[in-house]
Amino acid sequence: MTKILVVAEVKDSEIKKPTLELLSYANSVNIETDAVLIGDGVSGQADVLAGHGAKKVYVADDASLGLYSTSVYTALVQEAASQAAATQIWLTASETGKDLTPRVAARLGVGAITDITKLEVNGDDVKAYRPAMATKVIQECSFTKDGIKVLSIRGGALDVTPADSASADVVNLSVPEKDLRAVIKEVVSEASGEIDLNEADIIVSVGRGVKGPEGVEQVRPLAQAMGAGFGASRAVCDAGWMPHSTQVGQTGKVVAPAVYFAIGISGAIQHLAGMSGSKLIVAVNKDPDAPIFKVADYGIVGDLFKVVPILIEEVQKIKG
Repeated sequence: MTKILVVAEVKDSEIKKPTLELLSYANSVNIETDAVLIGDGVSGQADVLAGHGAKKVYVADDASLGLYSTSVYTALVQEAASQAAATQIWLTASETGKDLTPRVAARLGVGAITDITKLEVNGDDVKAYRPAMATKVIQECSFTKDGIKVLSIRGGALDVTPADSASADVVNLSVPEKDLRAVIKEVVSEASGEIDLNEADIIVSVGRGVKGPEGVEQVRPLAQAMGAGFGASRAVCDAGWMPHSTQVGQTGKVVAPAVYFAIGISGAIQHLAGMSGSKLIVAVNKDPDAPIFKVADYGIVGDLFKVVPILIEEVQKIKG
């Protein structure tokens, strides 16, 4: 019997949206689905997973799991998959998922398909699509051997359906001993207060066209007015105008929001690799031949310093 195990991703003791996307999609194709929930103080989130379709939730809740550890998390996912008799394991293609997916597959001795942007599932017959060569091509992938199928799917590639009121059937997992070959001493993160780009439904990103930190601050109110995430191209981050945690692109974050505003971004292939999965793309650039217009659904050819204030004004009118 086909059984999916979704590996829940948690931040600040709350389930991240891409996990709910996976559960919602699994529920839509009528495949029995369980989830595994790992972290510190996360037990209360089991009902959230159940409300989005998880029949059973395998929980490992311990203070020692507050910081991600590859070996410990891998062991817990493997144990949950064994108890659930899972035939597929689904993870999000986040920083954590990118580290955990190959380790889980290697531990199980099976293959994995990563960074999926489109998925077709009929029982254990899986067809997955993923970008390659900086999104120049889309690969169609499938599994050729028997065994557990391990998949990681990009956030924003699937939709979230409204949650039901449900109580989870919880199975508690024993926490394995730490791997002393790798000990996490400290995690340092930037407290920017900005919306997480991987969670944002709308993203406003700026490129070299903003000309400097002052230009960045002139565009920021547009993101704030729409409650959007605020991102940047690599050129902006390398120049020190925005922190590298906001970089969107091949060497930054890969995002797929409902709406993506590219402000003063030329559209280099490396940047497109990080945002081409967006459902709607709006571009503002004074160069009518900028590559970004080839992928944009709507384009404005003009000076961003004149266009952005108009956009802010229109957004405020709609809200007010």
